[in-house]
Amino acid sequence: MINQKKVLVVLPAYNAEKTLERTYREIPRDIVDQVLLVDDDSSDRTVETARRLGIESFLHDRNYGYGRNQKTCYREALKRGADIIVMLHPDYQYTPKLLTAMASMIAFGVYDVVLGSRIIGGGALEGGMPFYKYVANRFLTALGNLLLGSKLSEFHTGYRAFSREVLESLPLHRNSDDFVFDNEMLAQVIHFGFRVGEVSCPTRYFEEASSIGLWPSLVYGLGVLLTSAKFRLHRMGIVRFGLFEPLRGTPEEDYYERIT
Repeated sequence: MINQKKVLVVLPAYNAEKTLERTYREIPRDIVDQVLLVDDDSSDRTVETARRLGIESFLHDRNYGYGRNQKTCYREALKRGADIIVMLHPDYQYTPKLLTAMASMIAFGVYDVVLGSRIIGGGALEGGMPFYKYVANRFLTALGNLLLGSKLSEFHTGYRAFSREVLESLPLHRNSDDFVFDNEMLAQVIHFGFRVGEVSCPTRYFEEASSIGLWPSLVYGLGVLLTSAKFRLHRMGIVRFGLFEPLRGTPEEDYYERIT
């Protein structure tokens, strides 16, 4: 715990057998109370590896997608009474050693959301990020900042920490089950006025780490543009989108039951 806040790490996993143990071994257990892995119907031995390591696991009965995996992660984390939830990819691209810093910023009330940015330190390309992904990252982040009125260094990191209040407030069940879920969630965070902080995170691209291909990247990029456009249209009152409408009932009624 940090400042009497329960810290839970969620690992949205898909074919992470080769990197899961390295990721798990670096999680600072002195401050992390619980680790939960959600497996999206992997075809390798991810689940067996998790069980060998003693990681509590939740299994999907089929491959639903990255966004649905996160929905399950957050639902199950809230059920377990977590005050701070950190989403960490088990592919070892992001160092677990930043968990203490990220969780502390939330535990002591500095921010509601903390992102691990691969851009702040300036070493994204040196860390192996493909050039086309770096250019796309910078362009989409700049456009996102312009349309959402934010000043973030990166919109597309997969390393994120949230307070319980954030996860109980956002209508996550209305988001995509695919990769654009990340961008939709961050747009919701900004729309509902939560405080967002960033920490510099080293970039690590290597053979075993997961990475979406060119075509899925293009689809994701178009989804990001659409999300930013929806945000601006909603803010201007031209079109209303459920993505940015508040929950209609209690979190249990409008959150738990709709994330299925």
